[in-house]
Amino acid sequence: MADQLTISSEKDVGQTTGAVPANGVGHHRGYDPRNPMANIHSDDQARLPAFGGEFQPGLWRPVEHRKFANPAPLGLCAFALTTFVLSAINMNARDVTAPNVAVPLAFGYGGLVQLLAGMWEMAVGNTFGATALSSYGGFWIAWGILLTPAWNITGPGGPYNTEATKAIDPKMADSAIGFFLTGWFIFTTILLLCTLRSTVMFFLLFFTLDLAFLFLACGHYAANNGVPTTSKHLTQTGGAFGMLAAFLAWYNAFAGIADSSNSFFLIPVFHFPWSEQGHKERLATKAGNATA
Repeated sequence: MADQLTISSEKDVGQTTGAVPANGVGHHRGYDPRNPMANIHSDDQARLPAFGGEFQPGLWRPVEHRKFANPAPLGLCAFALTTFVLSAINMNARDVTAPNVAVPLAFGYGGLVQLLAGMWEMAVGNTFGATALSSYGGFWIAWGILLTPAWNITGPGGPYNTEATKAIDPKMADSAIGFFLTGWFIFTTILLLCTLRSTVMFFLLFFTLDLAFLFLACGHYAANNGVPTTSKHLTQTGGAFGMLAAFLAWYNAFAGIADSSNSFFLIPVFHFPWSEQGHKERLATKAGNATA
């Protein structure tokens, strides 16, 4: 028989306010809808709702019953810092336009560390997390290669700037990079669709990232079309959405790290009304109204 669903109040994490869910999925005593990582006590059969800190859009096992720690916050932080720096440059913050400083981050933190976090997600059985973190780790490594002067991929003499391409379109590299970013926009849209039943903060992370890829790609297409002012505005808009994605990644990372053992407060993750936890909360409200 499934364990009785217990949901913590704002004042007392251990206070029982819920009821047995209709689908029979058990939850542990002391469950806090603001952060399911707080006060985990459950058996091997228990499943907890998605909240972003596990980078898992569906029901998942508590981390304490694995041999590995939760790698999601590490991957999220690696993604967040690298995205933050590059987005600041895309926004021309403090008149900085050269993306050189993003290259070591793209290789070392956003690339290598996030790729490792994705592989560890594979080890703990999180298919979504493994696919997303590993892929974005690969994205940052590829972007670092793209920006590395030694490889000269888009600069003078690079493969997109041969004499043949210059005769056709001297700005063909912009369209090529646009193709690159459009592909990542499509991939991110696929991941976005998988977060629609999780939490608002998890969904917004991929939504803002998706828009960042879209605007950045359009910025490069506009540059190829010879409209630099429009290209600049599109790139800055993409940088703004990238900045939002960076802070949302840090937000979800904190949700995955913070619990009652290391933090004085927990941050809300805002379950969608149609999500697993949202459904249980509606059932609990109906049950409370019926007994009132």
